[in-house]
Formats: sequence, structure tokens, C-alpha cells
Amino acid sequence: MNRGTLLIHNGHESDPVTGALGVPIVQTSTFDQGDLSQPVEFDYARSGNPTRKALEETIATLESGERGYAFGSGIAAISSALGIFAAGDHIVAAEDIYGGSWRILNTFYRRWGLELTVVDASDTEQIRRAIKPNTKAIFLETPSNPLMKITDLAACIGIAKEAGLITIVDNTFMTPCRQRPIELGADIVVHSATKFIGGHSDVISGLAVTRTKELGQRIYAVQNSFGAVPGPWDVWLVLRGIKTLKVRLDAQERTAQYLCERLLKHPKVEAVYYPGLANHPGKKIHDAQSSGAGAVFSFKTKTAEQAIRFLGKVELAAAAVSLGGVETIASYPVRMSHASIPLAERERLGITDTLIRISPGLEDPEDLAADFEQALN
Repeated sequence: MNRGTLLIHNGHESDPVTGALGVPIVQTSTFDQGDLSQPVEFDYARSGNPTRKALEETIATLESGERGYAFGSGIAAISSALGIFAAGDHIVAAEDIYGGSWRILNTFYRRWGLELTVVDASDTEQIRRAIKPNTKAIFLETPSNPLMKITDLAACIGIAKEAGLITIVDNTFMTPCRQRPIELGADIVVHSATKFIGGHSDVISGLAVTRTKELGQRIYAVQNSFGAVPGPWDVWLVLRGIKTLKVRLDAQERTAQYLCERLLKHPKVEAVYYPGLANHPGKKIHDAQSSGAGAVFSFKTKTAEQAIRFLGKVELAAAAVSLGGVETIASYPVRMSHASIPLAERERLGITDTLIRISPGLEDPEDLAADFEQALN
């Protein structure tokens, strides 16, 4: 089946007991284990819940993985995936990953002895040179957040396999509707399901998918130990969002393309970053590993004052953290998603005070274009 059909028909389209066209919300903390003479699937809701199982099996199917796991947030999913490593292990990561990923690697896990080297992952040779005897994994995100830099997943995964490393890919921006890293050989895929997969700005959730059962068992051990799991109501909201993912993403992608082409012509816009543009660096690689440009883009105004004024004057976009909802969100990375990264490092990466990240919603694209125009002017 194509992914649009698979979003609906993945084995969890109805309740086998009642026939309800929706997964039941099993709102419980514990389960009756009977006379204990036989093992049971569910005993305590931190360790497993039927509603959560439906989501975990669904995301594994969509990402072409072996095992899926749900968490209380995207960063909980990322932290749990990193939790399979030990003190003294070394991780090579893309230098412009999500700010929360950078923070957990560079502060929390560094204190526990996990070593980190960040490189420009769009240059695969930098990854190869960064590998050390104690390197255990490569952490990638493509397109990157917020400058939409493209990483050649197949090339990086090939380098990882040569060195016996685990490849972790944050697929939040593209979703399994546009990009499936496990099909390219990646070992672990992580998502902030808060974003496009949930899709309605009403739930915080995270997901992880593994290519093998063995890796799945390792992540499950962390999930069960940390206990950073979502409640059944949050899980149900994510399952609800998955059903409309394709139609939302299709519309949002068209709007992103339209807005980017308009912004390119505006005299106060210095640059536009979006894989759908013909001159975007790495576009050929992106097109080879993805089935669309996605629905997030960034642009730079010519001055910081213009950026601040835009965020204050725009009416049809919320100036807010997050992305992937039905409403348009304009984010200011230097004060929001990447505020934890030191100023000098942000400047080196090009994450400046003139940069604005846009996640188009489901508003009419012409209305958004007119609103952006008035805000810039």
C-alpha cells in the first residue's frame, strides 16, 4: 500500500472487540494478572498499555521498522535512544540538529561521560574523519533545523556500517510520508510526534523506531526504566493525527513552496532556505532520498529589526515554538528552539537574529502571502 492508505489501514483501523472505528483509550495504571499461572502481556501501564501498543505498532509499520516505542515527548524519545549508550562512548552528531538534541547531548549526557563531536553532516568526509575507536553512533537530522541543510543519508549510513556504528536519524520534519531512513539502512529513527504526526498543536509526544528486534529490546529497557511514557489519551490524539497526516502535509507543502517563491522576490528578504527551491544546496540528494520538500522553511531578513517587526506584525501566524500544526507558526530560533546554543556557535552555524522559521498551516496560501507582505512592509 502507498503511505496515504497505510496511515488508515495498518492493522489498527478498528477495535477487534467492538468494531469501533478507533483504538479504545485504555485508561488504567495497572492490570489484573489473574492467578499468575500464565504470563500476561500487560501488568503495569509504565511497561505497556494496549492503546500505546497500537501507536507503537503503527509507527513501526509506517517507518518500515521492526519495533516502535512511544514517549512523553520528542526529546524523551531522543534521550531514550541515546540512553542505550554508556559512559566513554563517543557520538558524532550533525552540528545543526534541533537545539534540544544538542542540549541533551552537550550537557546531560556529557556529564555522564558520553563524548560528543559535532560536524557539518552535509560533508560526509567530516563524519568519516570524526570517527574514533570509541565511536558508537552517528546522529543525523535532514533537512536540518532551522537552515534546512541536506545530509546524504545513504552515504552516511554506509560510513557507519563500515565502522560498525549505529545510525540515528531525526525524521520529524519529513515524517514517514516523505522520508524513511530505515529503508536506507538507518538503525533508529526518532520523531517529535508533537509536530506533523500529531498535527494539531494539542499533544506532546515522541516516537522511536528500530530496524531490528535487538535494538528494540535495548530501547524498551530504557523506556521501561526511565518511564518517560505518554498517557493513553495523548497516545489516542497522536493516532487520530496520523490518519490525516498525508492530506495535511500535501497542503502544507504546497503552501510552503508558494510562500518561498513569493519571499524570494521581496526586497527585505536576504535568503530563503527550502529544499523545494531549485537552487537549494543539496536538493539533488534530498530529492533522491525523499518524496517531497516537506513543510518547513526559513528565511532571513536584511536586518534584525525587520525580523522582530515581522514577528510582531504578522496576523495569521503565531509567533511561537513548535511546528507542524494546522495553524501557521513563525519561530525565532535565536530566542526559541536554539536559544541554548552559545551565541558564537549560533553565529558560526548561520543561526542569526535575522532568521525566521516558518511552519505553514492549513490557511489559504494567498491569505498567508498577503499577511507576510504587510508584516514585512
